[in-house]
Amino acid sequence: MAKETRPKGYPKLRNYMPSKFMLETSHYDKAKADRAVRFIENLCHTKGKWAGTRFWLLPWQEQLIRDIFGIVKPDGNRQFRTAFVEICKKVGKSELAAAVALYLLYADNEPSAEVYGAAADRQQASIVFDVARQMVEMSPALLKRSKLMTATKRIVNYGNAGYYQVLSAEVGGKHGFSVSGLVFDEIHTQPNRQLYDVLTKGSSDARQNPLHFIITTAGTDRHSIAYELHTKALDILEGRRVDPTFYPVVYGLKDDEDWEDEKNWYKVNPSLGYTVDIERLRDAYREAKQNPADEVTFKWLRLNMWVSSTVAWIPDAIFMKGAEEIDMNSLLGRDCYAGLDLSSTGDITALVLMFPPRDEDEKYILLPFFWVPEETIPQRVKAASVPYDVWERQGYLLSTEGNVIHYDFIEHFINELAEKYHILEIAVDRWNATQMIQNLEGDGFTMVPFGQGFASMSGPTKDFYRLLMEEKIIHGGHPVLRWMAGNVVVDTDPAGNIKVTKARSKEKIDGIVAAIMALDRCIRNHAEPQESIYEHRGLLIL
Repeated sequence: MAKETRPKGYPKLRNYMPSKFMLETSHYDKAKADRAVRFIENLCHTKGKWAGTRFWLLPWQEQLIRDIFGIVKPDGNRQFRTAFVEICKKVGKSELAAAVALYLLYADNEPSAEVYGAAADRQQASIVFDVARQMVEMSPALLKRSKLMTATKRIVNYGNAGYYQVLSAEVGGKHGFSVSGLVFDEIHTQPNRQLYDVLTKGSSDARQNPLHFIITTAGTDRHSIAYELHTKALDILEGRRVDPTFYPVVYGLKDDEDWEDEKNWYKVNPSLGYTVDIERLRDAYREAKQNPADEVTFKWLRLNMWVSSTVAWIPDAIFMKGAEEIDMNSLLGRDCYAGLDLSSTGDITALVLMFPPRDEDEKYILLPFFWVPEETIPQRVKAASVPYDVWERQGYLLSTEGNVIHYDFIEHFINELAEKYHILEIAVDRWNATQMIQNLEGDGFTMVPFGQGFASMSGPTKDFYRLLMEEKIIHGGHPVLRWMAGNVVVDTDPAGNIKVTKARSKEKIDGIVAAIMALDRCIRNHAEPQESIYEHRGLLIL
């Protein structure tokens, strides 16, 4: 075990007072609380600047550990069977969850302990497991009585014939568990309540002293099991509900609280100044003020607010920063990259050419082209009150005969564009595009299939907004593209990645999707212009 003393200035809980939810029939057993605190504080941190040092509990952590493990009923068993801890990211959730799992496995005096780590998928559940494994590896006293099975994500304790095992949502339909301890990480990512119910409803009946430890950030789905537990925790905290077996901890701002006030940041980040750097939070705040998508992420992950995962993305004032007129003649013969967002045959198809800057003084130039079936224009105008007919007359929207898009017309158009501009690559959504990809490849184009998930879209989507903000993209104020920009909604995942979402956007956004794909190919492939050798030696005449 590590031997060092608590670092100077590192806070310790003073004047512990048991939870106000302790029943009159329960009591605080200091010896049991001290045992849990002592066990955890003899483990080591595994990450960041604290890696390898003792896991000194911060006051908020020690409070909940003492409450959960020290408040017992007359029979000596814990009063609280479920602990729900909802808190921001980067406050040491994984370390605390791993420490609790190890205590339940090694020090809870439970014969044949079965401790499970659960999450939405095996990879997420493995995060806490990997921390726990490293903690055991850094503790000779634990390591000598353990078997670490990395491949199967299991830690065996030979001392009590128990184990800690990672589970995932795939076992949600299975039963037969005898749960003595459960660590449920990021329950807000659960697709449904099935796994939670399997592991908490009846699975611990054979245990005298089970504990379900649920630790998560806020979520975005107010119809989820996570929001149900969040609501229950708030109801208990605010006196609207009573459940003496449920221990509620919620660090998060409410909708009517000022998210821009730094005092509120400290209120919901009890590790701020220790595991969380205030300057990092200020940097994230400055980004949030510049981008609606980043604002949602900041409120969600940094302030633990329940927010919608969707947000209107591009304010018109930001988009119109790029309304500068384009000198079309200057683009002739220039290198460019294309993004092609093919519709179903009855909808809008978008092609965007993106011309990369040739030096630091130039900007990206964006040329969009749109097609709709001619016969569908009147009904579109009537159904959506969108001026498709006006845009067609003005030349901003192209139409193909009939009531479906003719892809061969678009292929011919792209070939004509290639006579004016040097199209290096065409990024295209793989869905519904197999034949066109083959045809254009046959015409000599380099086609790049482009996924629409977070992995492919997040980087260029963020770059697109940043370049608009910095006035480094010119699009001439194209009215169809402007309309689409105002329709865009983005999805955000727990890691802060974003992507535009057609399903939740209020109207068509195909041109923005195509622009993001084209920009990705520019950024990935466009190198700074190289100096010509002719500037030094002139022409060599043979």
